[in-house]
Amino acid sequence: MNATSSKPGPDTVGTPDTSEARQAEAIADRVKAQTAQPVQLQPLRLADPLRWLVRGLDDVRAAPGIAVFYGVCFWAMAVVLGWVFRTRPEYTMSMASGCLLLGPFLAMGLYDTSRRREASLQPQLSESLTCWDSHMGSMGMLVLVLVVLELLWGRASLVVFAVFFNTGMPSTTGVLQAVFNPQNWSFVAVYTVVGGVFAALVFSTSVVSIPMILDCDTDALTAGITSMRVVIENPGVMLLWGALITLIVAVSLWFWGVGLLLAGPVLGFASWHAYRAAVIPLQRTAAMG
Repeated sequence: MNATSSKPGPDTVGTPDTSEARQAEAIADRVKAQTAQPVQLQPLRLADPLRWLVRGLDDVRAAPGIAVFYGVCFWAMAVVLGWVFRTRPEYTMSMASGCLLLGPFLAMGLYDTSRRREASLQPQLSESLTCWDSHMGSMGMLVLVLVVLELLWGRASLVVFAVFFNTGMPSTTGVLQAVFNPQNWSFVAVYTVVGGVFAALVFSTSVVSIPMILDCDTDALTAGITSMRVVIENPGVMLLWGALITLIVAVSLWFWGVGLLLAGPVLGFASWHAYRAAVIPLQRTAAMG
């Protein structure tokens, strides 16, 4: 008997490893092919933001229980922010950063509700509360970026106050007097410019990034870049959308922010429709359950 005939040949030994290596290469090639192609965007029209709001109202009527729950959450955060502004106005932006840790996850719950309705599925509050668990890595990175921007915004605001009020931080009444005092126009101008720059950064980074992470399970970098592309390629529409959000939130804050009970869910649902109107994802990989 030939002793060497019982020994496995080199091809027999290497076959499993070679097969696994080829599968890994195929997967890597597919990933490279997907990442090499930029996400496609759709042109937007000036009338689109109003259409998004109307569709947001439709979602509220279709899922009133879910809308009320998230509306109460947004209202509670507004009440806390209002209390901080009245007692320690210099820490308002820092407190807003803390709310920003929770805000994106609440918003994603509203996006999940709109997404399920769009797919002819029954929205569930329990599902919306946990829809972020499979996107924790991307959401964590994006929220970290937003929190850093908010902290820098808060620090810049403190610096502006310190420069123009070298005798100490003003009270809430002092802040309001400073804003409406014609002699302090330079303070108002600098504060507005600084706030506008950071607000634009936060808005452009997040306007479609969070719904994109939910919808496509993409990474935070791709989602953030896509969001900025949407703003850059549709500046007029996005400026109008940002102005509408600011106006609706500002009006909702009257009477102890009760208006947020409705405005919060409507804007959340509308933001999902803004994403769907602006972005054509390459592939949707997130399961809806």
